[in-house]
Amino acid sequence: MLALMAAGGVVFPGLFVLSRLGLRFLMGWSEADATIVSVRHWLTEAYVSFAAPYFVYDMYAMFLCHCHQRRQQGDTHVAAFVRREMLMVLHHAFMVLFCLPASLVWRRGKGDYFQGVLLLAELSTPFVSLAKVLMQLEKEHTLLYKVNGVLTLLVFFACRVALFPYLYLAYSRYASMSVHQAVLEAPWQCNVGAALLWPLQVYWMALMCRRAFRLLTGRSHTKVKKTP
Repeated sequence: MLALMAAGGVVFPGLFVLSRLGLRFLMGWSEADATIVSVRHWLTEAYVSFAAPYFVYDMYAMFLCHCHQRRQQGDTHVAAFVRREMLMVLHHAFMVLFCLPASLVWRRGKGDYFQGVLLLAELSTPFVSLAKVLMQLEKEHTLLYKVNGVLTLLVFFACRVALFPYLYLAYSRYASMSVHQAVLEAPWQCNVGAALLWPLQVYWMALMCRRAFRLLTGRSHTKVKKTP
């Protein structure tokens, strides 16, 4: 599973970088034209369709884990699970009910740049997953866990927190307009998605920073909630 996640994190950005460099230096295209064409790849929408069932499966798998963990307390019903994992349930439901139709239907071919760059968020997944595996194996005091922790914070911040402001900043520079105008010109689906997803990324980033601080100071070993 980790190998597949890592492969996905390399394939999509790699295709973008290779296409962009190839069009610029081999074909002599301008940076703007090379960038725009490089994000228009069939894998962009194919990946969205392929990944959508994951969020449905993951909610069911999380519910099964919840049932096994809370069996002794008797909290094995759906309502208890939703209360405990409210943010994750809302995140997964939003990805399926809004992001899927927004990416494949509502945007009507617009917003390729936004959708392509947002896929970079998956670069943080292998690091977050490895941290979770090491926690379950009680390897939290190993060098691997500490190095992965630093990389997780850096990659998560770059690919999930700073990514959203960067989208509008880069688009404003490309279109020679202010960031405020870029927000107004962007497809409404992109604005709604960013407005709802970005606060979650900031919240999870804060949780990871708090855990890192506690590990460094030796104050606590409480587990961090799962991040997508």
